[in-house]
Amino acid sequence: MKQKNSVFRSLILVTQFGISMLVPILLCTMIGAYLGRRFSMPILTVPLFLVGALAGFRNVWIMAKRTFEDKGKDNVKKNQ
Repeated sequence: MKQKNSVFRSLILVTQFGISMLVPILLCTMIGAYLGRRFSMPILTVPLFLVGALAGFRNVWIMAKRTFEDKGKDNVKKNQ
C-alpha cells in the first residue's frame, strides 16, 4: 500500500511540473503572438516565449526545491 501511494505521489508531482512549465510558456507565447499581430512585429513572440520558458523553469525549480526539503524533514523525523 505504501508503494502505491508513492507511485501516485510521484505521478502527481510530475503532472504539477508539467503544468507549471506549460502554463507560463503558453500564456507568454499567446501574448507575444497577439502583440506581434497588433503592432506588426511578429518577432515579439520569440522573446516572450523565452520569458515564459524561464518562468516555467523557475516554477519547477522552486517546486522541486520545496519537495526535496520536505522529504528531508520527513526523513529526519522518522530517524528520531
